[in-house]
Amino acid sequence: MVTDPIADFLTRIRNAQLAGHRLVEIPASNLKKRMTEILYDQGYILKYKFEDDNKQGLIKIALKYDPSTKQPAIRSLERVSRPGLRQYAKPADIKRVINGLGVAILSTSKGVLTDKQAKAQNVGGEVLCYIS
Repeated sequence: MVTDPIADFLTRIRNAQLAGHRLVEIPASNLKKRMTEILYDQGYILKYKFEDDNKQGLIKIALKYDPSTKQPAIRSLERVSRPGLRQYAKPADIKRVINGLGVAILSTSKGVLTDKQAKAQNVGGEVLCYIS
């Protein structure tokens, strides 16, 4: 049993990139599915697929690399809020990641949103992770 599924999600992606894998499989949940959609919308992953395996389900993510330098599109994945110390932010207190070049993912009352979407809708919430 995993005590922090979001950290497990980020670690699986990080480890797959370090190993140079093209595809990573992650156990599914609604939160992880939404985080995957955000990664795709922001251009950090190539594509994704949700599969039903008559249990929990799987998320298959095709990782994105720069064709010339073979460097991964995701430079860093940082878990902010964790089970032992939750981190919450008001709309005005949401930090910009690398001066707006990165993305913060928040769990809000309006769903899982990026930092820019949360500020536009004027909602705060739990800061899940920073991606750049």
